[in-house]
Amino acid sequence: MKKKLARTMVAAALAAVTVSGPMLAMRAQAQVGGIVHDPRNFSQNILTAARTLEQINNQIKQLQNQATSLLNEARNLQSLPVSTLGELQAQVDQTRQLLSEAEGIAYDVTDIRKGFEQRYKGGALTGSAAEMVANAEARWKDSVGAFEDAMKVQAGIVSNMGGTRTSISTIVGASQSATGALQAAQAGNQLLAIQSQQISDLAAVMSAQGRAEMLGAARAAAAEAEGRERFRRFRKGN
Repeated sequence: MKKKLARTMVAAALAAVTVSGPMLAMRAQAQVGGIVHDPRNFSQNILTAARTLEQINNQIKQLQNQATSLLNEARNLQSLPVSTLGELQAQVDQTRQLLSEAEGIAYDVTDIRKGFEQRYKGGALTGSAAEMVANAEARWKDSVGAFEDAMKVQAGIVSNMGGTRTSISTIVGASQSATGALQAAQAGNQLLAIQSQQISDLAAVMSAQGRAEMLGAARAAAAEAEGRERFRRFRKGN
């Protein structure tokens, strides 16, 4: 009985040593230099640091996006470095000057009414023989002057074509290298201005040519009326 009891006590002691050995080793590993290492706390700190780093990266991206937006706004507000407004105004002024130089009956309602009263109808066709000759000569001068004015306007507009072509090339080249919305809009506006100037030139040509044709038609009508008056007087004299 004594031998069995001794064996049982030895087995229990060995079991205790076997169980306590790993626990002592774990405690020894967890405690280094008097500092206790907590794995759970360590993992939580790592997650917190990762979240903080992610927030910092998001803030950096936001700042980068804001900087890019400011650069784009500055680029969109940048003005077009070229302008053809001066050349267009000069061409329009030249055409207007040619129209204002119209001889005889000019582009004025009062002047037209007065000229027709004096040379194309009424007393101008029933006056004395000398007055009829003078009025006929005045009407001829009106027609010749009108055709001359139309040719001057046409020549001036043809000369404008070279400047217009240069302006279009300049604006198209600037629009192709435009870096912002304002530059593109300004280039488009200048191209529209060139188109408007061309339409204005076309209207001037049509006005000058129409004036010449109308004066020619009025001259023919006046000559016909004058001829009838001369024939009436001839018959009355006989």
